Amino acid sequence: MISDSACLHGLWAGKAGPPPSLSAAAGGQTGEEYTMTSTDLSDRLDAIVQEFRDAPDDLRIELLLEYAESLRPLPTHLDSSQMEQVVECQTPFFLHAEVHDGLVTLWFECPPEAPTTRAFAGILAAGLEGATTDEVLAVPDDLADRMGLAQTISPLRLRGMTAILRRLKRQVRGQLAT
Repeated sequence: MISDSACLHGLWAGKAGPPPSLSAAAGGQTGEEYTMTSTDLSDRLDAIVQEFRDAPDDLRIELLLEYAESLRPLPTHLDSSQMEQVVECQTPFFLHAEVHDGLVTLWFECPPEAPTTRAFAGILAAGLEGATTDEVLAVPDDLADRMGLAQTISPLRLRGMTAILRRLKRQVRGQLAT
């Protein structure tokens, strides 16, 4: 298990999009399989989930660190005071979803000292940026479990990740209702 005190190794260097695949290094090992369809996850998020599921624990940790590094900074028009805090997280974590023409833009603020939480935000950003509202709302609440993260991080961190996803979906639903 890794904690948010684990150090970042600069594996992804902040490049846009998901980190390069480590699946080849996983040697084709897979964990417990979940059946997911395109109605469950966007294609990008599904590919990320499968990459994590197929990776052994040591590579899963590296993937998490890469996604932590990939989280983009907030735009100048937005700061954490305009975002929703996810109080269930052990670390200060803020999120903001914007819906325009049925497509979702995601923004997250999380300190670098919290790499597992920051990584989950990076995964959501890479997998759901520009997704339709239906795709975002269809993401199962047990996404972190489907990725095999229950074997890698603490239950407390998993609860925080579930809270992040639920609040994100609540923001999207709220914008659809207006």
